[in-house]
Amino acid sequence: MEGRTAAVLLAAGKGTRMESQVHKQYLEICGKPLLYYTLHAFENSSVDEIILVTGYGETEYCQKEIVEKYGFTKVKAITEGGKERYHSVHRGLKAVKDCEYVLIHDGARPCVTAEIIDRASLGARTYRACVVGMPVKDTIKVSDEEEFASVTPDRSRLWLIQTPQAFEYSLVLKAYEMLMSSEQHQEGITDDAMVVETMTQEKVKLIRGDYSNIKVTTPEDLEIAALFLQKAFK
Repeated sequence: MEGRTAAVLLAAGKGTRMESQVHKQYLEICGKPLLYYTLHAFENSSVDEIILVTGYGETEYCQKEIVEKYGFTKVKAITEGGKERYHSVHRGLKAVKDCEYVLIHDGARPCVTAEIIDRASLGARTYRACVVGMPVKDTIKVSDEEEFASVTPDRSRLWLIQTPQAFEYSLVLKAYEMLMSSEQHQEGITDDAMVVETMTQEKVKLIRGDYSNIKVTTPEDLEIAALFLQKAFK
């Protein structure tokens, strides 16, 4: 694939729903920190460089205990994140050097694979903006303010959105610069595609990910991720 590609990996969250004093990205799965598996996938993909975005005061720990310890050579910069996710993404994007495309990925999705990463990279080249995800399996209900079922959307057109989300670098950087200078638009922003859609009106293509590409949020997710990773690393 032509054009250099960067990956911005977000590992700045506190993981309050994990009910642990250790931030979830450092919790061990099969003897290694969760973040190791995310980095391993990108290290062994077509991505040219990795920007790791960590929590406040965690850059030195990540450099020594994860990047150097496990020999991740594609990590070119480690930077601290901000108060909200979009602050962290913006800081990560600004740390990218000389790349035409960028993938933004949640560090708490350790089951991502090189195949998913490569599909997202190709999607960015083909469509300028894409996200990986999977069609939903369950019926979805929209509730009213009192939590009564209000609307039942057509399930055949609903997707469960994952990361990585991949973009032409100049497009997504422009979108985030516009977001950062427009306070009224920042509330309710939940993913990078929404930033691009809202700020630039660019259409975002949906690319198949995998149902195993889960985000580790609760203790139950940690157990499920361990099962997927044990199978992948046999």
